[in-house]
Amino acid sequence: MRARLVICVLSLGSLASASLLSQLPLPTTGTDFQQPGTQPGMIIDAIVPSNGCTTCHSGYDEAQEPYTRWAASMMGQAGRDPIFHAAMTIANQDAAGSGEYCMRCHTPGAWLAGRATPADGSALDPSQGDLDGVNCNVCHRLVDPVLTPDNPPSDSGILASLAQVPHSPGNGQYIVDPFDVRRGPFDLGPNFFFHAFEQSNFHRESLLCATCHQVSNPAFSRQQDGSYKLNATNQPHPTHSSEDQFPIERTFSEWLESDFAKRGIDMTGRFGGDKNMVQSCQDCHMPKITGTGCQPLLGGEVRPDLPQHDFNGANSWVLHAVRSLYPDSETGLSAESVEAAHRRNGSMLARAADLELDWQTNQLRVRIINQSGHKLPTGYGEGRRMWIEVQFLNSAGNTIATRGAYDPATAVLSTGDTKVYEVKHGLDAYMAAQTGKPAGESFHFVLNNSVLKDNRIPPRGFSLPRFLDHQAEPVGVSFAEGQYWDDTWYTIPANAASARVRVWHQTTTKEYIEFLRDENTTNNLGQIAHNQWVQHGKSSPTRMLESTISFSAGACVEPVEYGLGKRGSNGRIPHLRALGSPRIGGSGLNLRLESGVPGALAMVLHSPSSATIPFAGGALYLGGSTARLGVTNLDATGSASFPVPLLSGMANTSRNYQAILRDSAGSHGLGLSNALHVEFCQ
Repeated sequence: MRARLVICVLSLGSLASASLLSQLPLPTTGTDFQQPGTQPGMIIDAIVPSNGCTTCHSGYDEAQEPYTRWAASMMGQAGRDPIFHAAMTIANQDAAGSGEYCMRCHTPGAWLAGRATPADGSALDPSQGDLDGVNCNVCHRLVDPVLTPDNPPSDSGILASLAQVPHSPGNGQYIVDPFDVRRGPFDLGPNFFFHAFEQSNFHRESLLCATCHQVSNPAFSRQQDGSYKLNATNQPHPTHSSEDQFPIERTFSEWLESDFAKRGIDMTGRFGGDKNMVQSCQDCHMPKITGTGCQPLLGGEVRPDLPQHDFNGANSWVLHAVRSLYPDSETGLSAESVEAAHRRNGSMLARAADLELDWQTNQLRVRIINQSGHKLPTGYGEGRRMWIEVQFLNSAGNTIATRGAYDPATAVLSTGDTKVYEVKHGLDAYMAAQTGKPAGESFHFVLNNSVLKDNRIPPRGFSLPRFLDHQAEPVGVSFAEGQYWDDTWYTIPANAASARVRVWHQTTTKEYIEFLRDENTTNNLGQIAHNQWVQHGKSSPTRMLESTISFSAGACVEPVEYGLGKRGSNGRIPHLRALGSPRIGGSGLNLRLESGVPGALAMVLHSPSSATIPFAGGALYLGGSTARLGVTNLDATGSASFPVPLLSGMANTSRNYQAILRDSAGSHGLGLSNALHVEFCQ
């Protein structure tokens, strides 16, 4: 859910002839890119440039004031990002006029004012804030497309004035208050007079973020066989539904089908600033602190849940490029604010996952656990990747072999001996025939109509049927129901005594930046982007995780909790956790059930596989045949322990556990805990 995303989409009618087109761009019209919501020329009060907000919202405390951190995010620099401009150039080469669609989300103020035409961005006016990206006034004038009583009463009139209200989130289908009435989550009180305002619960909801973080290509319609073909020329998409279009990004859907969307998850402060419980995009990407969003001298109210305007993501170098290409007086950036933003991004990447290691016989297992609310990594897939590096060391601590080696001088990664997490798009035979481009993997993403690979790690709560509904399913790999972790095995060299494992993330690969440079036949924007990439370290990878393991003693991966327990009649959610180690012959393993109904009879079951089955008002997470671990009455605190026998035949096997308990005052008379995935080792 970061701001750095490029939305460049073509639209073209099905060709009557099967003959190859002799050249690009493909023919397109503005109608092909038409989307529901507010249209250019509809707003009455123009979008205010963000420097008009600095008097009240900057200059007093960088940790609290919104402007400095927003400016040092890719939200704030979306209109200046050289990768965006280079990619938009090639999009226009591939599909005439597609750049207008890019600018819907990269410079919405300009788009609303009609300055996104022509599609090459030549009408953008920096003096009117057109390069500010997703600026203050745009976000704080967004209107909920769903009419609800907890949003401003004026919404009904705004929605009624539209020719078509968006019914499917994403694709820049925003609705903007036609007047400069600034909306936010707080009631500013009857005596507030600095500007018109409305309290808007929509600004706390992930649906707002979906506006630009659920991206589809409306030029394509999904066919009954699951393929994607071009629509009729000069016609808008027949449904405007993302599920009927080719999926480019699915960050919102990934969150929507995660456990986070169902209820707040206690992440023990991992993401949420002063909050342990997080749920929405804003909870993690705008962490809450105690502070004021307005100059204290002007009476800014101190709030216990002030959202920091961090918009942390994964970008590691583009802000440096923006400073090289534009003056700080225009961007609101400084050396200090950019370094601070990159530290926050690096910290978020480090907190987005956990790393666990173990080994069996001559095999090293590397387990990455996704702790984020969406796939890891997520969002804009072009040139982005995460990978595992393993260094095997001898007894003297010297490296004897490396898997996943990266050469910073050449920016070349050894991909054949490790796992790289990424999404890859391309053209099928149908689109190859329409464009004259070869079928297969492609960075021409306005032409792409196939997902060739997606092995990114899903979030907690993953269920394949639900991800299939949103075209967000894994491709080329499989994950079990509820699985939000991934294992990779490496053969241990004979003389290795230990291993050092690192997990890396890279924003822009050598292959992608060279594509932007070499495929540009219009201008020098691809060369500019490449020059900046070289100047600023060739998108030096960010180290997310690191751990070491010795092969002189055995190791086990820790049991992983998954799924959501069902809230009981006592208001608490039964919680099943593991105590001890699943090592055969070790100190022992106990499962502890807590927060149940005191005195209730409880049973723990286990199965060899996982599932997501509606059951008793909650979900049963056990698949296949089940067996009983034990039955007992909970104590006065609603707790009980269930010892797990560790038998020799269990080594190198796994089990899934879940507790069911009686709750006569609750729905269906039963309570349910979360589940545990346990792998047993020697």
